[in-house]
Amino acid sequence: MPLRGSWAAGPWTWLAPLLLVALANSAARASEITFELPDNAKQCFYEEIAQGTKCTLEFQVITGGHYDVDCRLEDPDGIVLYKEMKKQYDSFTFTASRNGTYKFCFSNEFSTFTHKTVYFDFQVGEDPPLFPSENRVTALTQMESACVSIHEALKSVIDYQTHFRLREAQGRSRAEDLNTRVAYWSIGEAIILLVVSIGQVFLLKSFFSDKRTTTTRVGS
Repeated sequence: MPLRGSWAAGPWTWLAPLLLVALANSAARASEITFELPDNAKQCFYEEIAQGTKCTLEFQVITGGHYDVDCRLEDPDGIVLYKEMKKQYDSFTFTASRNGTYKFCFSNEFSTFTHKTVYFDFQVGEDPPLFPSENRVTALTQMESACVSIHEALKSVIDYQTHFRLREAQGRSRAEDLNTRVAYWSIGEAIILLVVSIGQVFLLKSFFSDKRTTTTRVGS
């Protein structure tokens, strides 16, 4: 049995789970990318997948326009497995029906002047068991159970951190966009106020000038 004897009872008891979790995470196969998608542009990605492999595609538009994008997923035969138009975020899970290269594309062709920043996470396969003998008939030891619990908790923490960072980036982008609009609106109001003030000065000056001319004519 692993993790027994002096190692399990020694001062390095809590180091073993962390090392095992790190090794398990390093073996996970996933693609996590954030990229710029210009206006009137289309970006495609390709992944070689074996038959029967479970995959998950998750994406979110971080900045740009109405925070929407077109997404399309095709199998090696060109059959469309997933297609959504103008989505801000979504998640799709499928099982590969055959071996080959699968293609998924993000399109911003409907936008004429705004570029987007898109994040996606494409996971291929499931995480391997933390212990080679995790699926055995006998029950896990206390240390092994603690390792599995920590492993699952750290995976949840990573997912939450990713989503919170995306929300923070999206919120910061919206705040900066709103700040820019407020600045432009303030400049416009200042210009309008200046024009109106100058117009009033010239209007009053013209009014008193005409009145003085009329008085002079009447007096003479």
